[in-house]
Amino acid sequence: MIAILLAAGQGSRLLPLTLSAPKCLVPVGGRAIIDHQLDACAAAGIERAVVVGGYRIEQVAEHLSARKGGPATELVFNPFWAAASSIGSVWAARDALRGPFALMNGDTLFDPALVAHAVADAQRGVRLVVDRLEAAEEDDMLVEVADGRVRAVSKTLSPERATHRSLGLVMSAGGGAYADALRAVIGADEGIHAFHHAVIDRLAGVDACGAIPVPAGAHWQEIDRPADIARWREEHQPS
Repeated sequence: MIAILLAAGQGSRLLPLTLSAPKCLVPVGGRAIIDHQLDACAAAGIERAVVVGGYRIEQVAEHLSARKGGPATELVFNPFWAAASSIGSVWAARDALRGPFALMNGDTLFDPALVAHAVADAQRGVRLVVDRLEAAEEDDMLVEVADGRVRAVSKTLSPERATHRSLGLVMSAGGGAYADALRAVIGADEGIHAFHHAVIDRLAGVDACGAIPVPAGAHWQEIDRPADIARWREEHQPS
């Protein structure tokens, strides 16, 4: 299995931390976000990672070359990082989508046990890791799950339908379903401005995506604003 890390963006909501460094290199608990992710992948047995960079990619290249241990990394450039949405970064890594993969947003921290659980559960088809929705937060990617299947994904999903939120972690056991759906979505009108979850929504429309619930006690945290860094510290580094 290959990990695909979407780490091309600047992260404007983390300014001024991202004024001179990409979001994936912002330190959380003394380690860059990307190091948290790669270490979690290594603990789950993933031995290779494709990192999609864009904003200040030279810093990402330098950081990866200095890393010791963990998955072997390949850095891929998304030249459209400032113009397209996250789907552009998935497109840049499309050569890695035919075999087994774990695709993740480059701004989310996962307990290593959570990634290991997702890897163990990715035995067939395409699956999305989801967390039970208690109270929706701003910018949540909302998911409708029924009978263990993803039925719809959208930030604008109605409250009556939304049952879970997405972690931005997509698992595939291999095959062409995800890559074919990606090509269809990005090739549509305004497709370059779609979130990469639109690929999952398309698969959900033909009952081709399962759901992997977050296991009890596992933690994850999207790092979108300075308050998210503080929240992670409170949970993982209590005084």
